[in-house]
Amino acid sequence: MKSQKINEVRQRIESACARSGRNPSEIVLIAVTKTVSPETIQEAIRCGLNTFGENKVQEAGKKINELGLEAGISWHMIGHLQTNKVKDAIELFSLIHAVDSLRLCEKINERADKIGKVVDILLEINLSGEKTKYGFSEKGLFDIIKSMEKYPNIRIRGLMTMTPFSEEPEDSRKYFRRLFKLSRNIREMPLPRNVEMKYISMGMTQDFEVAIEEGANMVRVGRAIFGERG
Repeated sequence: MKSQKINEVRQRIESACARSGRNPSEIVLIAVTKTVSPETIQEAIRCGLNTFGENKVQEAGKKINELGLEAGISWHMIGHLQTNKVKDAIELFSLIHAVDSLRLCEKINERADKIGKVVDILLEINLSGEKTKYGFSEKGLFDIIKSMEKYPNIRIRGLMTMTPFSEEPEDSRKYFRRLFKLSRNIREMPLPRNVEMKYISMGMTQDFEVAIEEGANMVRVGRAIFGERG
């Protein structure tokens, strides 16, 4: 992994922002470190990256324990979170992206209450309707948002989605556009005090530029930074 790859990704972010009239400072670049060694992550930190995303709690715990919780470095849980991993997840991560069910909301809230913590989360929305993907449906989402007041120990900071995989970035545009519209419509609702539509997490290596053009302010990039992994 070289600083050149990070610079290339940043340049692509800047170009996407220029095309869509946005400020690059609005975009949070999350470096996805699945299977990446602590040594390589440390190199990425030296190159200026400060936000990292992990798919599995156990793998993240080992890396974070080895690297230490450095000031200014944040770790995000971006993969599917099992309820039996909630305890460790809320201790390790500053933001949990893929909260995909009310059952998981309940578990996070319950555990956070026990330790006197408020946990920041994003709600995962399944826009494609694929059975292989997790997430809330658009249908009934407004009622679910209103019900979040029942969980005072979680703070909903926005939405995230996973699009059907395609090598063609344009295939993702319609899903990104829908998530942005959904976020905007939710912001216009009377919201519980613990709901804030600040973040839209969408876009990965193959399509993050399109995601930015359609309103993403968090993008999850792994291969473009760290290369192909097994």
